[in-house]
Amino acid sequence: MKWLCILLFSVFISVYALEAQTDSFRGEIPNFAVLDGDTVNVMVFPDIYIYPDQPLYTKKQEEQYRKLIRDVKKTLPYAKLIYGTLIETYEYIMTMPDEKQREAHIKRMEKELFEQYKPELKKLTVSQGKLLIKLVDRECNQSSYNILKAFLGSFRAGFWNLFAGIIGVSLKSEWDPDGKDAAAERIVQMVEMGVL
Repeated sequence: MKWLCILLFSVFISVYALEAQTDSFRGEIPNFAVLDGDTVNVMVFPDIYIYPDQPLYTKKQEEQYRKLIRDVKKTLPYAKLIYGTLIETYEYIMTMPDEKQREAHIKRMEKELFEQYKPELKKLTVSQGKLLIKLVDRECNQSSYNILKAFLGSFRAGFWNLFAGIIGVSLKSEWDPDGKDAAAERIVQMVEMGVL
């Protein structure tokens, strides 16, 4: 095991050195730092998460875990898309001179988003919808209700929360990575690392 780790590390360093060498031929500047008069190559490694094997005692638990993996893989791209759209829209409306133009742009965006994503989002199950609302909270650091309230106002946000409540969903749901959503958080991290 020790030799395998050393071998993998040396392969990684070789690949990195080769990439740094080819980058220098392309005119890109590699990352270096000067420490005590010596030039040192600076490498930033991605975070690595190590999880213990999760014991699945029954076939039902295994099926639930596989279903959660499927649901996360289906809804996580939408949550990331919502975050990106939110940032882009906020930055754009801040450039507009008055409130009237901002409201017109938000209404236009709302209409376009409904037309584009409504058919796809209608295919989500209730459990996927609940997960999407929580993933939006995870990605944006605020609940779906607060996002709607900021862009559409209290009345419309309350209407959509009431509508969601009819089918058993709350737009005020928050992501709990250390509690109820621990298994989903683990799956999200593995999907983001490319393991799943």
